[in-house]
Amino acid sequence: MTKNDKSFKKGDFIVYPAHGVGRVTGVEKDSVAGFDIEVYVVTFEQDKMTLRVPTAKTEASGMRPLSSDKIVKDALKTLKGKAKVKRTMWSRRAQEYEAKINSGDLIQIAEVVRDLHRAEDQPEQSYSERQLYESALDRMVRELAAVEEIEHEAAREMLSTSLAKKVAA
Repeated sequence: MTKNDKSFKKGDFIVYPAHGVGRVTGVEKDSVAGFDIEVYVVTFEQDKMTLRVPTAKTEASGMRPLSSDKIVKDALKTLKGKAKVKRTMWSRRAQEYEAKINSGDLIQIAEVVRDLHRAEDQPEQSYSERQLYESALDRMVRELAAVEEIEHEAAREMLSTSLAKKVAA
């Protein structure tokens, strides 16, 4: 089996679209339905979950390395932009936000955080808006913390600072 150029090593942080930031804890050989396959063992500390991703399917699954510094800067810049809220039914927008969150793309996740963020002087969010906002914010915090090698609280503070600048602008 040939390894693609996106091979990961034990200890690497990765982003899995449906679950966010995880860490590769090993590469193992498994036997599935009589076939021997090589899998990445990925743990998601926050969810207390372990995932086995076939090495041949990493690209198809959307598993990727952490975002580059440039993408992180672009995501933080996105947070400072003006919210773009479409005038469509909430259920449709909620589906679009969910799709962006599960895309694993940091810029798209930043768009959700930007669009659903509420300043102190703005009206309350509905329960479902708040859930989507928290989910997107949490994904961003985890990736930012891993990229910058900082604690989650420090990453959350960085995002809050970017969001606060948006309001002032």
